[in-house]
Amino acid sequence: PPPRRSQPGKDGDSGSPEWNQVFAVSQCKLDSRLEISVWGGGPGEAFLGGVCFDLTDVPVRDQPYGPLAPQWYRLEGGRDEAPVTGDIMVAVWIGTQADESFPEAWNSDATYVSYTYTRSKVYHSPKMWYLRATVIEAQDLRLAAATRPYDVRVKIQLGIQSQCTRRPTAVSSSASSISWMEDLMFVASEPFSNHEMIVLVEDRSTREPMLLGHAVVPVTSAEQRLDERQAVASRWFTLEEAAPLAGCRCGGAPGGGYHGRLNLRLCLEGGYHVMDEAAHVCSDFRPTAKQLWKPAMGVLELGILGARGLLTKGGEGAAKCSTDAYCVAKYGRKWVRTRTVVESFDPRWNEQYTWQVYDPCTVLTVGVFDNCRMFDAAGDRQDYRIGKVRIRVSTLESNRVYTTWYPLLQLQPSGVMKMGEVQLAVRFACSAPFPDTCALYAQPMLPRMHYLRPIAVWKQEVLRASAIRMVAEWLERSEPPLGQEVVHYMLDVDTQSWSIRRSRANWFRVLCVLAWAFGLARWVDDIRRWRNPTTTVLVHVLYLVLVWYPELVVPTASLYLSLIGIWYCRFRPRVPAGMDMGLSQANMVAADDLDEEFDPVPSAKPAEVVRARYDRLRRMAAQAQRVLGDVAAQGERVQALVSWRDPRATRLFIVACLLVALVLYVVPHKMVAVGLGFYFLRHPMFRDPMPPASLNFFRRLPSLTDRML
Repeated sequence: PPPRRSQPGKDGDSGSPEWNQVFAVSQCKLDSRLEISVWGGGPGEAFLGGVCFDLTDVPVRDQPYGPLAPQWYRLEGGRDEAPVTGDIMVAVWIGTQADESFPEAWNSDATYVSYTYTRSKVYHSPKMWYLRATVIEAQDLRLAAATRPYDVRVKIQLGIQSQCTRRPTAVSSSASSISWMEDLMFVASEPFSNHEMIVLVEDRSTREPMLLGHAVVPVTSAEQRLDERQAVASRWFTLEEAAPLAGCRCGGAPGGGYHGRLNLRLCLEGGYHVMDEAAHVCSDFRPTAKQLWKPAMGVLELGILGARGLLTKGGEGAAKCSTDAYCVAKYGRKWVRTRTVVESFDPRWNEQYTWQVYDPCTVLTVGVFDNCRMFDAAGDRQDYRIGKVRIRVSTLESNRVYTTWYPLLQLQPSGVMKMGEVQLAVRFACSAPFPDTCALYAQPMLPRMHYLRPIAVWKQEVLRASAIRMVAEWLERSEPPLGQEVVHYMLDVDTQSWSIRRSRANWFRVLCVLAWAFGLARWVDDIRRWRNPTTTVLVHVLYLVLVWYPELVVPTASLYLSLIGIWYCRFRPRVPAGMDMGLSQANMVAADDLDEEFDPVPSAKPAEVVRARYDRLRRMAAQAQRVLGDVAAQGERVQALVSWRDPRATRLFIVACLLVALVLYVVPHKMVAVGLGFYFLRHPMFRDPMPPASLNFFRRLPSLTDRML
């Protein structure tokens, strides 16, 4: 391995320097002999002597025994004109990463360019709250008499977040009181002393908005509440005159300090979970308030062992002859980062981390990155993403270790590329009793407030974008910084962007979900056509039994489902699955579709390319429009049965319903069921190849398509 050097020792002038440094050398890089040399300071760096150890004689430290005591060794090998007579105190042992000295040790695969990147780090996301601002009423606003009807809006700004109310719901006759009763939601992170809300009241009755007044409200003044049963009192805030902001014109008489007052109800909602991840890959569902947390049900242990076959970042001016790889794992609010292994295509980390698990239906995300910031003094480069792996905790059996290699797939403008493989060891140690674990599956995933006072889906996406921005800014200020490109990649920022590839993948997912229904329909059709007479006869017998004993229908269906589940147990996955190239439709995507997927918003492509893509999107939308029209037409035909749009058809339907009612009143229902079943399963020689009369009657019913423009 390359030589490792310590920093100059303290108290070097007295001849008794002290270093107190630990070096860790990987066993796969060890030779048969370990050499420790001492060099003098100054320009010449004279060799003062050294000590050699045979690795076969080095003791092995076993846990949980204490550390090995250092010993004095005589320095040897000095120059003849300046022999060495000193000693060096050294402790040499073969240990593991469980040693207490390993976290502070210099590793053999570390670099001296940046000390901070040679250590593994643990980060925590900021504690975030939902801030609910209820705009109730404004009084004594200085409105111009010529602006009726009044369109007064309240805009609230919190950092880079900005929201505005709708039109007022009630305005008094003299315009002295204006009411809204509207909730505005924001994301606020601790500490709250660094945040202030700017409340602006604008009159938008004119062409240009007129600023009527403003107020500055500190976030610390908002009351914290845990659930909806805790009442929060509203407060009046005095509006003051302000300078024009963002194109607004100041209203009111100049020189007046009082410009009305605004009634607000501010509260920090601790009963919600602030979403910073997509719902389908969320790693935590706990509410913000720690008082509402439930006990942990187990521990998730992750061992990041190593990677192999990593590819470097290409491109002019950015090509590298090797990778400086590190891993980032995220679960809940806890982020971990391994040390950076420099100049290696097959890095080995062998680091272990643990998380508390409160819900098994969560996802652990592990990403691999190439460190480009470490050698960039200007700070202009970003870390290159190599790939990531998601592991759902509920797919892990309790107290079982899964060790496997996962492919690192990266979607690039040129197509999907396998960037290498990463080896992970995962274990879920469930400490909760089995009945409690089973009962957890019957409980709601999100906290109570999400169901009592739900947040609209579009508003959740806006709040999630704000939360991601806060997390990225918070982690980028750490040392070493966790770049925004890393946070955005781990939190799947671009999952909501338009992509033909994702749309096609979702369509095939729907087809796979409905495949069992299509298979059942084909099986029933084979039974009706008597392609296997033995099976058809057995189905007739089973149908007779179920009709004659209807109380056996539900138990028989439950028995069949349980047998199907037991049969598929043979094909259950043995290891947690990683990214699937075929499921993502990444292996058969066209180059133009990928180019469109990586095109930012607004588009940076020429007008001809944008026009061609727009025309293609119009053709796809036309097909979807036709399908929606067909679905609507079928529903309108059902309504036309009793709507008398076609009087003859409605009369026929009413007469048929009366006849069916009379028959069902007279004939036993079991006989009717047997007759209908046998008629449905009759032999093909008794069938008419033309469509049945009922289907012909339904297709002749009118829809509203003929009345559309």
